[in-house]
Amino acid sequence: MTPIELETPRLRLRRWREEDREPFAALNADPRVMEHFPAPIPRERSDATVDACMAAFATRGWGNWAVERMDTGEFIGFTGLSIPQRQFHFSPCVEVGWRLAHAHWGHGFASEAARAALAVGFERLGLEEIVSMTACTNTRSQAVMRRIGLVDTGEVFEHLGVPEGHPVRPHVLFKLAAAQWRAGP
Repeated sequence: MTPIELETPRLRLRRWREEDREPFAALNADPRVMEHFPAPIPRERSDATVDACMAAFATRGWGNWAVERMDTGEFIGFTGLSIPQRQFHFSPCVEVGWRLAHAHWGHGFASEAARAALAVGFERLGLEEIVSMTACTNTRSQAVMRRIGLVDTGEVFEHLGVPEGHPVRPHVLFKLAAAQWRAGP
């Protein structure tokens, strides 16, 4: 399958490049970016994530895209669609997610890129449903989920990939069905 790449008015969602590793490792090491994760991600795990993203594009043609600003060409993080490796009670599923460098928060980039990812999922891949999940404490990501049309299921669950007793273990689940996407806001 030919890898999918796309552009929004301000962003390019593209396959990963070797030169993305350094800025991606920097954002994964930033305590502000990783506030709602168990801990910052060390360089080797950050590089393994890049490898996994590259492999997804090689095998499926889609995944978590590297996001760059069109005005500067700067890599700012990722947004995309993924199949979670961990099994959840709502698996199998495809998740929309994002992680941007702190300097690029508050500009609407996450919402813009995530809407484009949803369009690919529903309009090009024919998905019937897309989910998103985050720590209960991550109100910023929950706001993005609402802005892009995802619906809060009201469900709180324990993310088994987070250590027991950790404050970010409780997660919320948002979903959007293809029929809701087609119906629009």
